[in-house]
Amino acid sequence: MFVLFASMMVVGANAQEKKTIELPAWLNNVKFSGYGMLQYQGLDKENAEENSFQVRLVRLALEGRIQQDWYWKMQLQLNGNTSSLNASPRIVDVFAEWQKYKFFMVKAGQFKRPFTFENPMHPITQGFMSYSQPVSKLAGFSDRTGEQSSNGRDIGLQIQGDFLPNAAGRNLLHYQVGVFNGEGINQKDKDNKKDIIGGMWVMPIKGLRIGAFGWTGTRYMATTGTDANGNTVSATESVRKNRYALSAEYAQNDWTLRSEYVHSQGYAANKDKGDKADGFYALCIAPIIKNKLHAKARYDVYRDQKTWESSKTYYEIGADYLFTKNLQLNLEYALVNDRSIHKNHNLIDVELDFRF
Repeated sequence: MFVLFASMMVVGANAQEKKTIELPAWLNNVKFSGYGMLQYQGLDKENAEENSFQVRLVRLALEGRIQQDWYWKMQLQLNGNTSSLNASPRIVDVFAEWQKYKFFMVKAGQFKRPFTFENPMHPITQGFMSYSQPVSKLAGFSDRTGEQSSNGRDIGLQIQGDFLPNAAGRNLLHYQVGVFNGEGINQKDKDNKKDIIGGMWVMPIKGLRIGAFGWTGTRYMATTGTDANGNTVSATESVRKNRYALSAEYAQNDWTLRSEYVHSQGYAANKDKGDKADGFYALCIAPIIKNKLHAKARYDVYRDQKTWESSKTYYEIGADYLFTKNLQLNLEYALVNDRSIHKNHNLIDVELDFRF
């Protein structure tokens, strides 16, 4: 008994000596979140039929504040494989932003390029089975330059802000401009030449914004082409790219109307495709039951050589149903007209998207 009593006294004394570990105060403001997008897609493209379940996206994020003026975020994409950088789990966002003044904020790190309205949008909020073709091909998703798939992101430094408040305190103007490597995510600058990207929009009435964007820079890449004798010629060089976009959006009372035109001058990875491309989309998401059930339609065309003979057009209709604000089901049908091969095909897309 004495031995047992003595042992209990020692344990009690050690417990009293334990100290509470105090974590830094900024950790109290850290938020953990994420989302998943589960997809079924089927298409009847001639000699290339597909019918498959897949995981479109799985992402986890940490964000928070250090003191009052600094916001930070880190986001990791989990789905994919390790066979290549394009498809492997990878960091997509890691940045910090000084937000002391709303009219002048400074962001540094890896984040969305400030080009078009649609590119910075959350893939669920964007509303359709994929980003539009002009944004995908000309903002760094499946870019025509052959850049690695970068989800519209790059590494750099950006300033942005809102100013000119009206009588109600709502700002009427927004601007953003940044300098970037021009290589996409998780890459150093390969030619020591930076991309300059910026935009500005006006917000004359609540829910409406009308904007314009510009982008100038280079892409260091391997190019191929055909010479006068029909021989394939390869080279590695810095290829210039100049792009602009004109954008308009109205999002109010659960309605969304958005349209953008994007133009690019600069060679694709295959120089035989020429140095010009453009695209245009227009969409409508309309509430049937407010904040619960929506009907939607999108016209989406991309011209890889800025000719109608090189165009690919999606005529899309669909609907989505929100079980809760964090869980929704999406259904879409698209008729796809590919003039480059003079063929049409049908596409069905079903998605279950959730957030936490």
